[in-house]
Amino acid sequence: MKLPRTPSFRLDGRRALVAGASSGIGLGCAVALAEAGAEVYLGARRVDALEVAVAAIRAEGWAAHALPLDVSAVEATAAAVAEKGPFDVLVNSAGLARHGPSLDTTPEDFDAVVDVNQKGAYFLAQAVAKGLIAAGKPGSLMTISSQMAHISGPERAVYSGTKHGVEGFTKGMAIEWGPMGIRVNTICPTFIRTALTASTFERPEKVAWLTEKIKLGRVGEVEDIMGAVTFLASDASALITGSSLLVDGGWTAG
Repeated sequence: MKLPRTPSFRLDGRRALVAGASSGIGLGCAVALAEAGAEVYLGARRVDALEVAVAAIRAEGWAAHALPLDVSAVEATAAAVAEKGPFDVLVNSAGLARHGPSLDTTPEDFDAVVDVNQKGAYFLAQAVAKGLIAAGKPGSLMTISSQMAHISGPERAVYSGTKHGVEGFTKGMAIEWGPMGIRVNTICPTFIRTALTASTFERPEKVAWLTEKIKLGRVGEVEDIMGAVTFLASDASALITGSSLLVDGGWTAG
């Protein structure tokens, strides 16, 4: 009897681009992909932080490069991707939040969030897909979305709207690019403990509310996302496209 074998989670020989990689979830994703064997380009606006992150990854014996990148600058981002690509794996962790009551939303805040979370994400995925198609290669493209792409909450109207939009174009891209072997998915985390969310976790009443909503009874850590991104980047997820991987501790289940 010939037994089936689990497809590999390794990424040796693959090139990955992680946008928003200077800290937090993006940095965790870059580390996970590098640890799995990929040559990783870390993209972000904060060049000094990128250089520190790249040096730390290289110190582990893994392959990493810094790539200054602002996903809201669509043409410059496309040029950078064309120059450094093609990339077998994309993880777009670049994001922006300007939370507040919907009655107080300004056009400036609306446009700023949409430019990064939705427009920037769309055209970054497009740029990477163009490189793969020109090279005749398959690939795995991911956007770090949010549990707020499936629900919403107070003071989250704009942010949630952009993430719902990401889920929509992800499905459309998956349908169009599937015949070329390009998979397109999202990862949807709950509240993750990072430097950017530190102020939230300094408020005991907020932490109590979060842990009541999250059925596993704890907030997320960056490490909770790292296994998910490795899985979706690898052959272990070869039949998954147009999907959302919810890493929310059960928040959206009830």
